[in-house]
Amino acid sequence: MNAVMLTWGIAGLTALGVITRPFAWPEAIWAFVGAALLIVFGMIGLGDAWTGVAKGLDVYLFLIGMMLLSELARQEGLFDWLASIAVTHAKGSPKRLFVLIYVVGIVVTVFLSNDATAVVLTPAVYAACRAAKVKDPMPYLLICAFIANAASFVLPISNPANLVIFGGGDMPPLSHWIATFGLPSILSVIVTFIALHWTQRSVIAADSVALNLPPAMLSHSAKLTGFALCATAVLLLGASAMHFDLGVPTFLAGCLATAAVLLVTRKSPLQILSGVSWTVLPLVAGLFVVVEALNGTGLVDVLAQQLSNYASLAPTWTAVGSGFMVALASNLVNNLPAGLFAGSAVQLAHIPDKVAGAVLIGVDLGPNLSVTGSLATILWLNALRREGVEIGAWAFMKIGLVVMVPALAASLAALAL
Repeated sequence: MNAVMLTWGIAGLTALGVITRPFAWPEAIWAFVGAALLIVFGMIGLGDAWTGVAKGLDVYLFLIGMMLLSELARQEGLFDWLASIAVTHAKGSPKRLFVLIYVVGIVVTVFLSNDATAVVLTPAVYAACRAAKVKDPMPYLLICAFIANAASFVLPISNPANLVIFGGGDMPPLSHWIATFGLPSILSVIVTFIALHWTQRSVIAADSVALNLPPAMLSHSAKLTGFALCATAVLLLGASAMHFDLGVPTFLAGCLATAAVLLVTRKSPLQILSGVSWTVLPLVAGLFVVVEALNGTGLVDVLAQQLSNYASLAPTWTAVGSGFMVALASNLVNNLPAGLFAGSAVQLAHIPDKVAGAVLIGVDLGPNLSVTGSLATILWLNALRREGVEIGAWAFMKIGLVVMVPALAASLAALAL
């Protein structure tokens, strides 16, 4: 019992460190320290720790490929161009600008993952708002945070957490994914837009957008990058349709696209590699070790058994209840460890698709309640700080309550009923 309590204590402190970042140390350090403490105190052996790290191989490859593509698009100015197009087509209307940025956010999230929206689109939107002489850019920046999670289950490639929940070869084929999550994801995007616009309506109404901005130029290398991104999206959709794991094709697409653009521009690969957030990889690896240690306590088995029992008795209510509980847990401990833990339980429980789908929606959409709910939102917060923009946890939560709860309820209802 003492070993179990110690394991859970270290896991809890690890999650707290990842969320609060004491001493302003990166999240990866706290994940690494937590994993190391579990090994030092004998809560998990080296072999089991390595097993936990190895379970994340497909996620690591997926993240590397997406980060390479995102950084390539950033350095070639593709996202700046997209944001400037939105400002130009706004024609001086803040409401139209809000809608257009939301649409761009959907496209980036769906086809490049929610982390790309947080890391790359956020500074592009800020730059576009500054060029358009927008008085308060926050309503438009909030789009990047909320759509990153709200649209992150449209496709399997839209969120690395999707690979965790349906890992181990259990990823549904694309046709089944769309049949399961099509309507819930559409409702998530629509309800999030309505609620977010409602919270920001007074700021938007009092704002203005400059007219006659000079059009942004798209270089040949940026066009090549855009073509590579489109080709990657088609490749990943094909891989998902054929029920293949997404890590390897994403990694290969990112490497090939980067090599092709570097060959054309004759730039050093160090320029791209230095811009990638490599600390995400040890962060995820450390959390995989923590979850593997928690699996060793037997609690995941108990949770899986309870989930299976309730699902067999009342699958609809179990789906709705599981979605809300996982959403709450994601905001308390961040959706990455919550998703890893929930994914382990889902894979052990062999539950109906609607219950597993509800857990995924809770992991993906639920973090829109708090500013530390997901890795994407933490990355968004860091992007704001680099631009000198701040938003408090309580200020974000007040918006999150209005935006996330109805979107989650609508999505879970559509899935369950």
